[in-house]
Amino acid sequence: MPGTPVAVKALGPVGPVPAGLDEFYGQPLSWGACAEFATDAMSKVLYNGKNLQCASLSVPLDYATPDGREISIGLLRKQATSATDRIGALVINPGGPGQSGMSAAASIARESWDDPLSARFDLVGFDPRGIGSSEPAVKCLSDAEKDADRLEPPITGPDAVAKTEQESKEFADKCVANTGAEVLANIGTRDVAKDMDVLRSALGEQKLNYLGFSYGTRIGTAYAEAFPGNVRAMVLDGAVDPNADRVASVIGQQNGFKKAFDSFAAACVEKEVCPLGGDAAQAEAKLDALLEPLKTTPVKATGSRKLSYSDAVTAVAQGLYSEELWDLLEEGINNLVTGDGAMLGQFADLYLGRGPDGKYTNIHDAFTAVHCVDDPPVKDRAVVEDQMRRIRDGVPKSSLNDDSDFIAALDECAFWPVPNTSQPHEPKTPGLPKVMVVSSTGDPATPYESGVKLAKALNASLLTVEANSHTAFLGENGCANEVGAEYLIDLKLPAEGTKC
Repeated sequence: MPGTPVAVKALGPVGPVPAGLDEFYGQPLSWGACAEFATDAMSKVLYNGKNLQCASLSVPLDYATPDGREISIGLLRKQATSATDRIGALVINPGGPGQSGMSAAASIARESWDDPLSARFDLVGFDPRGIGSSEPAVKCLSDAEKDADRLEPPITGPDAVAKTEQESKEFADKCVANTGAEVLANIGTRDVAKDMDVLRSALGEQKLNYLGFSYGTRIGTAYAEAFPGNVRAMVLDGAVDPNADRVASVIGQQNGFKKAFDSFAAACVEKEVCPLGGDAAQAEAKLDALLEPLKTTPVKATGSRKLSYSDAVTAVAQGLYSEELWDLLEEGINNLVTGDGAMLGQFADLYLGRGPDGKYTNIHDAFTAVHCVDDPPVKDRAVVEDQMRRIRDGVPKSSLNDDSDFIAALDECAFWPVPNTSQPHEPKTPGLPKVMVVSSTGDPATPYESGVKLAKALNASLLTVEANSHTAFLGENGCANEVGAEYLIDLKLPAEGTKC
């Protein structure tokens, strides 16, 4: 998506160039207006920000055949405000997989007028291949199909396995039809890390400075393993355990959300009026009773829309991502008591990428597509049954899960048309400089222990943030912001055991 060119200059190739990739590593970037790069309502607002520029980066679809089909990666930057003190570019990815790094960088740029990072670094966000402004985009379901799926009641009964597998196969088939098997085969983190090294060179950077949140920590880990000598600094916040299998990941996350809900409930019941009652021990039962009727009878939301059971559960999960959202979540639950599902519906829309115009981002299509090539598929039903048994034994009874979440059925990845290109493993990063991992004690989505494990695997410095939030750096925690900025600017790492 070309913008109006304002600067076209070749700054690369810089650093080592893998065989056959000279043209990509040395390509000029045409920086121009960002309006044409917007793909949804939110990006249309964000990309109008002051001093933002956008460009496209060309990379091979398949790095094994660099002279074959090319694809484009969307880029957005805000240049450092101090030309004399500029250190370089800070490349940003917010996670998902499926979230837009361009939108993340634009959002950070809006809030960073007094941030020392914005003076010393160009803030650069990229949309990973297949996502957002990058082309071709991963597409599986239409907007109408996504709306319809959200209204479906939970799958139960003796045919639950067969129905679930039929839906999984139909989803995989639609991804192939609407995206193409060749794109799906090359959408994974392995290839995103290679794209990021092309970007480093095209930006004219000898070494990479990287800020990755959530799944963005997996991208950073993959880059550190593939290109350890090309790293200057990395902050990995809200870490994904690089060695966790499916069972461990689900159990860890479910327990993380249960812990976050308990903290939310404890704060709520201390108030004069709480929609979950006055006893924290009974709060979850209250929420269960409130949500149960939605399984068969959705309630009114905004306009002609309805709030379903799955939407309500999604909304509660969204509200638990940060303590800053607790008051709004409490208000949404209180509204539901009176039969008004509008606020919880908006929370679900936020999580699922639905804009006010009814159009969805492709975050959840891409989420599945990436996971299906990042992790080995499970095609043996006996293995699936064993996994589900261990998950059921390991997760707490919670309003955030339901029997329909633990059906021993093959998922979409079992029907995926292409093989996986990576798998969970202990990363090997000889030559990697000391990097920094940030982990919050009350993180619901990527539990604290995952950050401990990633820091150990990378021999990284660990910053512990005592907060109920998924990720912490560049948020409301001034201590975490100061420690992270000191590291990125001066490479000063926090002392062992540092807590914010």
